[in-house]
Amino acid sequence: MDKRKQNEIEFWKKTVDDAETYWGWTGAAGSIRSDRRVAYMISKCTIGPGKNILEIGCGTGIFTEKLAHSGAHITALDLSPDLLSIAKKRSYEKGNVSFLLSDAEKIDAGDSVFDAVVGVSVLHHVSLHAAIPEFCRVLKSGAPILFSEPNMLNPQIAMERNIPGMRKIFRNTPDETAFFRWGLKKFLLQNGFKNVEIKPFDWLHPLTPKPIIPIVDTVGKLFEKIPIIKELGGSLFIYAECSKKT
Repeated sequence: MDKRKQNEIEFWKKTVDDAETYWGWTGAAGSIRSDRRVAYMISKCTIGPGKNILEIGCGTGIFTEKLAHSGAHITALDLSPDLLSIAKKRSYEKGNVSFLLSDAEKIDAGDSVFDAVVGVSVLHHVSLHAAIPEFCRVLKSGAPILFSEPNMLNPQIAMERNIPGMRKIFRNTPDETAFFRWGLKKFLLQNGFKNVEIKPFDWLHPLTPKPIIPIVDTVGKLFEKIPIIKELGGSLFIYAECSKKT
């Protein structure tokens, strides 16, 4: 196992107890943000009964649990045994979730078996050169990937990733990065995907006080429609279809 992956495993071993707060999924704002991501995934492709979905970087199972409500079978993958142990303890009422301790860059699954590969805030932790072809391998022809990832044009994200010392203050893992949407789109088109759509979104910060969430959320969604300003959103919605030949 390379040093980057060892760093990830060790980081989450130390951070596992407050990982969900670290990710910004706790509290009123965090709940709204997480629900919006799942709604996006479901709106872009059929995630429901009879579908086989691979979730990359399931972490503590927050999104696994939400996706499981769709009735699809969810294979929840993570590199960290500590995070995966927490994910396994969540309540999955339909019994349609299985867990996979595996490297996203070398997935322990057969070829062309999944109807979608999804994930939230995980691609910036892996090597795209290794992971993206692997996603296409396990996907059925024409099936999509759907991800939400940090936007490097967002001022806070750019500061966290690029100013010395800020990475530690904001508790970033040693190797994580963020993406420029144009470069990521070009990469996907060059590596086995078609119909690529990447759009910036998300002006609702996880620490937004509950009383002003409706105002911030409304203004943020307005910003998402304004040229130039929309490019500064905190995250990117990513959709692309595997274009391999059958």
